[in-house]
Amino acid sequence: MTVVSRIRAPGAEAAAPGPAPGPAVVLDGVSKIYGRVGAAVPALDHVSLEVGVGEFVCLVGASGCGKSTLLNLIAGLDRPSAGSVTRPAGEATLMFQDASLFLWLSVARNIELPMRLRGIGKAARQARSAELLQLVRLDGFATKRPHELSGGMRQRVALARALAQDRPILLMDEPFGALDAMTRDLLHEELERIWRETGLAVIFVTHNVREAVRLADRVVLLSSRPGRIVDTYGVDIPRPRRIDSAEVAGLAATITDRLRKEVAKHGRR
Repeated sequence: MTVVSRIRAPGAEAAAPGPAPGPAVVLDGVSKIYGRVGAAVPALDHVSLEVGVGEFVCLVGASGCGKSTLLNLIAGLDRPSAGSVTRPAGEATLMFQDASLFLWLSVARNIELPMRLRGIGKAARQARSAELLQLVRLDGFATKRPHELSGGMRQRVALARALAQDRPILLMDEPFGALDAMTRDLLHEELERIWRETGLAVIFVTHNVREAVRLADRVVLLSSRPGRIVDTYGVDIPRPRRIDSAEVAGLAATITDRLRKEVAKHGRR
């Protein structure tokens, strides 16, 4: 059974209004096993979770606990061995740690690609691409190639390309993990702004517990393999948040202590 812990910093104001009613994603008893009998590797074990429309949820856990597997199942890139994954809000789009841009295409053409694959006309693609470049604050870079951009700028292009799919659920697999601390902090602000403006449901995987607390409405902690939900923390810290604030650091320390216990349990097996 999942325990929901709601921790508010002393003297903190009420948090911003929560997500709209209704689920965007529902996981019901999801398990995933790789391999065959005798050499089977269980990745996830009976994971049940609902993510609301417009909610921002971060998944944290030790390496190999099944976080990325969970995103692949939600995205429809894989099927669970047991249980069910439903997306009442609609389809999901997945953004990876690496921007994975096409080096021979301009920034605008990279963003237009998902729309082109859906058969959207050239004029509409170009107009939407311009809107998205403005949204991620890269207007003026439409004709640049990926090699002419910084790492943070490439991730902004990857985010714009994900948003070009016009899906209500955004899955993010450690998208800022390879960036320096300052760039990551700036992109946290940009992502939060875009999330508020678009109303997307976001499921964000990270190893960085402070990053999770900085961004999330809820932080979901997974056990070591096989991944199970061992705790869920509602983040009642007012937005906008700073990753170095005492409130964020305090809740991150609580979650990290719980994570260490899970890692220690796994190490003794």
